[in-house]
Amino acid sequence: MASWNRGRLIGQKPPLKLCEVWAIRIRLQPQERLRDLAMFNLAIDSKLRGCDLVALRVDDVLLSGRVRPRTTVLQKKTGTPVQFEITEQTRETVLQWMACSGRRPGDYLFPSRIGRNKPLTTRHYARLMDRWVTSVGLDPALYGTHSLRRTKVALIYRRTGNLRAVQLLLGHTKLESTVRYLGIEVDDALAISEQVDI
Repeated sequence: MASWNRGRLIGQKPPLKLCEVWAIRIRLQPQERLRDLAMFNLAIDSKLRGCDLVALRVDDVLLSGRVRPRTTVLQKKTGTPVQFEITEQTRETVLQWMACSGRRPGDYLFPSRIGRNKPLTTRHYARLMDRWVTSVGLDPALYGTHSLRRTKVALIYRRTGNLRAVQLLLGHTKLESTVRYLGIEVDDALAISEQVDI
């Protein structure tokens, strides 16, 4: 009997590089791809798991007709709240998406094609991710929706070395989980340590 993962790449999916993020954004700029651009930008800003991203409702991001600069959602996997920022670029895109799609309070932000009262499925989100990375010449087998979750925090960690900040942004309860999630190796830890003189 063949194993379930025979011929498949398993393990952590890498984050996108900054140039890859911008290349995908450029590909998603045309007006007919507004939903995809809003979802892509929000996925990077929010650092949410796919199941939490697709479950977002208009009320989670909108307040008095404006997209909030920060919001908090309850994570499905852990049941704990996590706060995230929404950058100005993402706020504009999300607001445009809501206006052109007729999203109203109570609606899912990214509805299923089957019905307004169902969210987009995580499987459909994964297929969209495959299209996005393929559009810029990346191998979709190497990237997944968790690549978007990892993208901003990996950049934050590389720039600051602040694991605690990354832990809070991801909503992890244990620092060890964050270390594993980022794939921090002993060499990374030693490189950070070497930069500090006492």
